[in-house]
Amino acid sequence: MQVTATPSVAPLTGISSMATRQLLAELTTAYAERCGQAVAIESVGGVDAARRVQAGEVFDLVILASDAMAKLMAAGHLRADSLTPLVHSGVAVAVRAGTPTPDISSEDALRQAVLAAPTLSYSTGPSGVALARLFERWGIAEQINDHIVTAPPGVPVGSLVAKGEVGLGFQQFSELIHVPGICIVGPLPSTIQITTTFSAAMTSGCTRPAEVQALLDFMASPEAAEAKQRQGMEPA
Repeated sequence: MQVTATPSVAPLTGISSMATRQLLAELTTAYAERCGQAVAIESVGGVDAARRVQAGEVFDLVILASDAMAKLMAAGHLRADSLTPLVHSGVAVAVRAGTPTPDISSEDALRQAVLAAPTLSYSTGPSGVALARLFERWGIAEQINDHIVTAPPGVPVGSLVAKGEVGLGFQQFSELIHVPGICIVGPLPSTIQITTTFSAAMTSGCTRPAEVQALLDFMASPEAAEAKQRQGMEPA
């Protein structure tokens, strides 16, 4: 009697940073409805996600900012031939709902807003690193150092703004648009906008490469573009 193998229904597993959490939830739900393949992606702070992959924790795929992906790839944790750019994401500025909104229409105006803020916070990821460099270039890094509130890993800056713990928050627009209790003042001025590209790749130890590649192809397809824009990002 011939036995036909049953396709695997075990979820594909992945890890990502918080910036793409909502998008990945939407895309993986759509993929499951379309193909019947469940996908379980854990979203945590980007630094923590990279650390866990480096420590050898088992996942089928990883979705992080491109600089983190490059480091993981160089260390042999990801398959280079599977690297798939997904989205470009910019940084926006937020204040607590009901409070005055500062002028951030120009680089100088934003600099004044930063200096005037009693407290401010930004991501510990690549956008936060770029902001810290910007503050250094402006010559205000030491002046505002005592005003900076560092968000704990995995805690959105927007939630600190909503609670009133932070007067001025900087974070990926995609991470701010779903936070209640805040007012998004707008994106950074175009001359200093910080754009992060988030990419996906299968891990070197992935045992289901064909299934993961099919998922990556779907997430990079034109079919996924509308969801990316709806979540505040642009297709890569």
